[in-house]
Amino acid sequence: MRTPIIAGNWKMNKNPKETTEFVNAVKADLPASDKVESVIGAPAVDLQALLDAAKGSNLKVAAENSYFEDEGAFTGETSPKVLSEMGVDYVIIGHSERRQYFKETDEDINKKAKAIFANNMLPIICCGETLEQREAGQTNDWVSGQITNALKGLSADQVASLVIAYEPIWAIGTGKTASSDQAQEVCHVLRETVAKLYDQTTASKVRIQYGGSVKPANVKELMGKEDIDGGLVGGASLVPDSFLELVNFNA
Repeated sequence: MRTPIIAGNWKMNKNPKETTEFVNAVKADLPASDKVESVIGAPAVDLQALLDAAKGSNLKVAAENSYFEDEGAFTGETSPKVLSEMGVDYVIIGHSERRQYFKETDEDINKKAKAIFANNMLPIICCGETLEQREAGQTNDWVSGQITNALKGLSADQVASLVIAYEPIWAIGTGKTASSDQAQEVCHVLRETVAKLYDQTTASKVRIQYGGSVKPANVKELMGKEDIDGGLVGGASLVPDSFLELVNFNA
């Protein structure tokens, strides 16, 4: 059985004080970690506040990005080694905003995945298509290609432990959501991609999230699909009550 994972991606929102207030508002009401894994991905400037406030609770912590080198002359980058030393659990990589605005490539994302594993954290690897690609019937080939490139050189055990997040770019922050059937179809393609690259056992263990306007109103329907194991949630994860509704979807 794959443990559901609901991860908030705060993007560039909240300051350390607001971060502490958020965690204090949710931590007593989070589900047991073996029922649903609750994760918040926060900006680097908020991570220490998030880690301090989450200590001893069921809240796991994600960074929203890291570099693929541990240290060196890389002005403005975030070290995966330091994130690990701080106590971060997950790192979100390959988000469409990173690909689009910061020109990150599949090769960058693959290097980051390896660096994250080398530092004993787990990557949440994002993939997704544009509206033009969907309308041209290219979705399945595109996301399969993104994940094939991202997983190069990773072992089956590593892949079984990581998280894949399918986020159709046309549904991020637009209020448009892929229907639960559309989301399931692509998540199934991603699981089949892992099966082809590795084996059925690995594919049955990897957790696949859907992201793109996930909210309390649609989370239960999405989570009811066979190949959807969680959500990568933007706006709805910024509000304590909404986040609690999401993580307690099957309460």
